[in-house]
Amino acid sequence: MNSLKENLQSFLEFNVFGVCTWLGEKLGIKSATIRLYFIYLSFFTFGSPVIIYFIFSFILEHKEYFKPGSLRQQPKRIWDL
Repeated sequence: MNSLKENLQSFLEFNVFGVCTWLGEKLGIKSATIRLYFIYLSFFTFGSPVIIYFIFSFILEHKEYFKPGSLRQQPKRIWDL
């Protein structure tokens, strides 16, 4: 039973709360603190931070497409080697 709890906790921390972890690493703040502020802010603003969370999660999931020049790469030609 304890193993199931640990597996669920690690899944939630790394997959569901990936935005809070990423933001915490970028800002140098504990991810647990960011999660608490996110929850408090969601209650006070009637859930509007959820939209921001989904936007961040979309950007993090597809961040290679948001890098400059990633869509404009030309295929390599024989004389470019």
